[in-house]
Amino acid sequence: MKKSGNFVDKHRYVLCECDFCRMIFQKEIPNEALMKRLYERWIDPKKVFLNHQKKDGLEYYSSLAQEIMQVISYFDTIPSELKFFDFGMGWGKWALMAKAFGCQSYGTELSKERILYAEENGIKVIDWGEIQKHRFDFINTEQVFEHIARPLDTLRFLKTALKPLGVLKISVPTANDIHRRLKIMDWKSPKGSINSLNPVAPLEHIQFFCRTSFIKMAQNVGMKEVQIPMIKQYQYITGLRGMKNIAKKVIFPIYLNVFKRQNYIFLQNTD
Repeated sequence: MKKSGNFVDKHRYVLCECDFCRMIFQKEIPNEALMKRLYERWIDPKKVFLNHQKKDGLEYYSSLAQEIMQVISYFDTIPSELKFFDFGMGWGKWALMAKAFGCQSYGTELSKERILYAEENGIKVIDWGEIQKHRFDFINTEQVFEHIARPLDTLRFLKTALKPLGVLKISVPTANDIHRRLKIMDWKSPKGSINSLNPVAPLEHIQFFCRTSFIKMAQNVGMKEVQIPMIKQYQYITGLRGMKNIAKKVIFPIYLNVFKRQNYIFLQNTD
């Protein structure tokens, strides 16, 4: 593995698997300095922003609105009474959508450019040291935990910022056939393809989870899995456009609540 001088060229890419929770993790991971270099220099924030501006169409924003409406309906109260927190908010699109629905919307992020963008658009940005001063109804972590070096400690920390019966959502890459993919080891397979290894991408996706991983972690910190009732999911479905899209929207709640095949899970504070 080589990249820019001596940052990673002396290290090996090694995957390990936890016997207890089946999490797959990279043995050698970036330190804080390398993480900052990775996300602020090697992955150009301006290019990432422009890419999002070009590709994030109506379907993307519709899906954000759908999820937030379903979450609001779960709490069965008016949006202005709800305090939402987007942990690792990126460019703050989820937090902005929650704000648009009338929720009290907070976020946190490491990137200075992303923080500035969020603040300019009215998101209340807090840093790591301020998180425990708040009590949120809902914490969103979208494509975040796979990048975190200490996921269990992070989950335990975030739980302290939840209200009693507050809910935390975790969504990370799903690859139920990851062992098959690793046997093939085709690094040229594009993201989203049947043999893609993006879920275990070097440097970036340093952890790979299955649902069992999150259930075990939740039990460890005093949380439990909860589900948004299917009736509420169907009630707030958006973007019913085209037969293929309609079929996907109709099947997803069943796939999520009944078959539980997706790395998309809601954990409730049981304290």
